[in-house]
Amino acid sequence: MGRPTGPYRTPAPVGTTAEPGLIPDLIARIPWPRWALITVAAAAGVLIVSCLLCVLCRCCHRHRRKKPRDKVAVGLGSARSSITTHLVQPEVGNVESNPGGPQQWGRLQLSLQYDSGSQQIKVGLKQAVDLRARGPGDTADPYACVSLSTQPGHRYETKAHRGTLNPVFHETCCFRVPPAELPQTTLQVRLLDSRCFSQHEPLGELSLPLGAIDLRHVLELWHQLGPPGTTKAEQTGELCFSLQYVPGSGRLTVVVLEARGLSPGLAEPYVKVQLMLNQRKWKRRKTSARKSTTTPYFNEAFTFLVPFSQIQSVDLVLAVWARGPRLRTEPVGKVVLGTRASGQPLQHWADMLAHARRPVTQWHRLQPPREVDQALALQPRLHLPLPGS
Repeated sequence: MGRPTGPYRTPAPVGTTAEPGLIPDLIARIPWPRWALITVAAAAGVLIVSCLLCVLCRCCHRHRRKKPRDKVAVGLGSARSSITTHLVQPEVGNVESNPGGPQQWGRLQLSLQYDSGSQQIKVGLKQAVDLRARGPGDTADPYACVSLSTQPGHRYETKAHRGTLNPVFHETCCFRVPPAELPQTTLQVRLLDSRCFSQHEPLGELSLPLGAIDLRHVLELWHQLGPPGTTKAEQTGELCFSLQYVPGSGRLTVVVLEARGLSPGLAEPYVKVQLMLNQRKWKRRKTSARKSTTTPYFNEAFTFLVPFSQIQSVDLVLAVWARGPRLRTEPVGKVVLGTRASGQPLQHWADMLAHARRPVTQWHRLQPPREVDQALALQPRLHLPLPGS
């Protein structure tokens, strides 16, 4: 018989391994025309190449940006913007050097102005430079405390500046001093490192006798800070508490944790928590008393409902009360927080509003009760004499 013709082919001999290629076989099984397959392959190739180029360009861009940051020092003086100078830290090169020798505790720039008409001395705290960090690390959270030797119960605290040894304050405080008391008055400025969970560390002090200064003109001078004195914050007592505010529900939670440094002659201390609205007494709570201790631990929480529309009109007052030597329960010291506060209490209040729904804990020095009542314009209660007294 003859060879078969047409589409039929002679089968391969037995024992051979002739198999078609894998890729041609896959292409043959796809029911697409050849031009469609070529288009899809070209598009995929372009997409892969584009992704590779983007990754390569991004890596090169990062590598180029790291070099100038490590090698070029940018000064604040060369920047031109609408930011005022009191919102940034000064350059070290722009600060006058001290001709007296090496600096140990830093320097403070302040201004003094006395108004004989109102009998007030205006103290302007400008800035401090080259402070020495006393805690771990090479930085601090400094703030200044200003007082007069003739008015130990009246003092002014600036807000704390985070993470710097060259704080810029630009804050002003006033004290009423009659002209006859000026020669005997000494201006005292203490710089302290703010600590949230421990004692505030002193960084330096300045004592300036006002009788040796000509206050007929406005003075603005640099002064060398001396070593911190032996005055401790525990002598007036301290109180630790946390604040938490939830704007949605208007819940203000105050957790009174502990107190320390109270006078040994006091007995059964407890804490009163009071809310004032528009300088009027509004709500009040108090903790239970602790016996036979100068470092009472409370850990008691109180919740107040304060709408967000009224939070700026509220003053929060925490007062430590105890039974004194005369067996009468009297206030030992107070702390006032709110928009009318200053220094650390104002900073604590601002941190609470800035970190909503998160508790913020800090230690606060107790202020004299009469000083806080005068700042809040509170009138002392009238104590009626007891029958037979």
